[in-house]
Amino acid sequence: MTTNNKMFGILVPVISVLLGLIVGAIIMLSSGHNPIKGYVALWNGAFGDMYTLGETVRRTTPLILTGLAVAFAFKTGLFNIGAEGQVIVGWLAAVWIGLVVDAPMIIHLPLAIFTGALAGGLWGFLPGLLKAKLGVHEVIVTIMMNYIALYTTNEIIRSVLTDQKTTSEAISATASLASAWLQSLTFYSRVHYGIFIALFAAFIMWFIIQRTTYGYELKAVGFNQHASNYSGMNVSKNITLSMVLAGVFAGLAGAMEGLGTYGSISVMSGFTNLGFDGIAVALLGSNHAFGVVLAALLFGALKEGAGEMPTSAGVPTELVDIIIALIIFFVASSYMIRWAILRFKKEEN
Repeated sequence: MTTNNKMFGILVPVISVLLGLIVGAIIMLSSGHNPIKGYVALWNGAFGDMYTLGETVRRTTPLILTGLAVAFAFKTGLFNIGAEGQVIVGWLAAVWIGLVVDAPMIIHLPLAIFTGALAGGLWGFLPGLLKAKLGVHEVIVTIMMNYIALYTTNEIIRSVLTDQKTTSEAISATASLASAWLQSLTFYSRVHYGIFIALFAAFIMWFIIQRTTYGYELKAVGFNQHASNYSGMNVSKNITLSMVLAGVFAGLAGAMEGLGTYGSISVMSGFTNLGFDGIAVALLGSNHAFGVVLAALLFGALKEGAGEMPTSAGVPTELVDIIIALIIFFVASSYMIRWAILRFKKEEN
């Protein structure tokens, strides 16, 4: 990556966030609200005390993993819209193991986490295989599989995990990621050990992409499949494995929710939106592992802090969704920001 590309990779997300916040302030002003009070309330709702900090970290945890799921697939030129479905099946599989297996924590917890990751990976396998072998567009397949995951999971919860109830029993303590230590530090928020798993997953993605032959092949396939095939790379295998590993990250996100935040699974009236938010996180993080971590923290803070805005500043929580949408709009319009930066540099010279 050239120096200019690195600079743009940092500047574009930062400028996009700033522009999103500025336009959000203009919207607050035009609707009769004080933007300073609104953003102070947003900050206090996300970082005002140890409890809100813990909840922000808790929200950030699955967003890191779904961001990685989208970013990893994108390295091979694939658009993983199916992270949402992969989250759901990972959540279901992890809770299922948490309920039915009776084993010591040293076996039970890793098994539940692994099963959740495996379920997500298997859910990513089919769209990857169809793309690799038949050229079926992964966006279409993954969108449809999101609905299959949602409705199948709801039926399993009602008919298998429970007797026509809407929420499963709590998982065994030996399969829980809950941390009394972290909770005591954060006034008993729902923060759990999953944050360390998410950060480790980000390191694993960075290592695979930047330090392994497989990562080099993934990037090569993403740049040009025909050239990669001509050079002797197995394009089909790389496409399939890319979607599988992307599914593993998303399945882990579901496992973090099932084993950490909630300790159970409930019938869902709609999508969790963790997978869809992961798309925005990956875009803002420039599909880089550590950029995803920072973007997930920002989105976690925005979503957690939004709850304080109506009570402290009278600003509707929907404004945060508008700000997030604006940030993504500016990231998607990055060519405009690049043009402005280059023009400014030319004028300086």
